[in-house]
Amino acid sequence: MEIKIASFQGPYRFLSNFWKCSVVYDGIDFISSEHAYQAAKTLDIKERLQIRDCKTAGDSKRASRKLTIRPDWEEVKYQIMMDILTIKFKNPLLRSWLKNTRNAILEEGNLWHDKFWGVCNCAKCKGQGQNFLGKALMEVRSRI
Repeated sequence: MEIKIASFQGPYRFLSNFWKCSVVYDGIDFISSEHAYQAAKTLDIKERLQIRDCKTAGDSKRASRKLTIRPDWEEVKYQIMMDILTIKFKNPLLRSWLKNTRNAILEEGNLWHDKFWGVCNCAKCKGQGQNFLGKALMEVRSRI
């Protein structure tokens, strides 16, 4: 029987990019993997530092809407997410928690219509989504 972790809440909140943890990416220390990911959208160092300085992951996501988006973003965003998650899960505690999900299917269930990184479970979307964040996490888990 397959086990599925259908959202990154409660005991599985650590799987979320909004989980507070140090991630050093491209020489900058961020307070969450969300901060690092949002900052990677731009090649402008000043803009990256503005994202770094956001107080919360949600703030970093909102602030990223004003960034100068790098021209290759659509081509590189999945690999960048993989790189950031690999860094995040070098943390021994987070690494052990990820490992303890064993072979569970990891699904970034949401209600905010993110059908690229997750699966939207709102009444309109009814479970549609590509779940690339879940797939990336499972790939990182398979490497540890």
